[in-house]
Amino acid sequence: MTSHGGRRTQAERDAITVEIGYALCSAAFAAAVLFGAVAGPAYVFGLPAGVRRALVASGAAVAAVVFAARVVSVLLRFRRPDQPSQPGRTRPDS
Repeated sequence: MTSHGGRRTQAERDAITVEIGYALCSAAFAAAVLFGAVAGPAYVFGLPAGVRRALVASGAAVAAVVFAARVVSVLLRFRRPDQPSQPGRTRPDS
C-alpha cells in the first residue's frame, strides 16, 4: 500500500523491482571484491593450507556481512520519502 492508502501503481511496483535488483547486484559485486581482496592472497602467494582456510573463511564472513549491509542500506534509503507529505511544505515532518 502507498502512503495515501491506495494500491501501488505499476510504476511504483517497477521502481521497487529495479531498486531490489540494484541492491542485490551492487551487494554481490561489493561482496565479491572484498572476498577476493581477503582470500586472494592465499592463492596468489601459495600460503600453507591452514592460513589459506583461515583467509577464505574470513573472506566469506566479510563478504556475507558486506552483502547484507549493502542490501539493507540501499533498500532503507529507497524507503525514505523524497518529497514533502503535503504540497507547499518544505520538510516531510513539518
